Amino acid sequence: MPKANSAFMKPMTISPELAEVVGKGPMPRSEVVKEIWAYIKKNDLQNPANKRNILADDKLKAVFGGKSEVTMFEMTKLVSAHLS
Repeated sequence: MPKANSAFMKPMTISPELAEVVGKGPMPRSEVVKEIWAYIKKNDLQNPANKRNILADDKLKAVFGGKSEVTMFEMTKLVSAHLS
């Protein structure tokens, strides 16, 4: 069995803006993404016309650099800026 990528599972420090959405850190990147998707689904923030786009509420706008709609691929890049 291949060894798990330890860099991917390493707990990361979370910015205050991101912590508003996913909770206090540190947590691994995989857990951050899981929590963001849970938040998006709980608050019904997927674009009904195109489920790959996320409609940001005020908390997510802070994470997405002020953008009101991003693609799920853009989201990953924007979230990375809030992890260290």
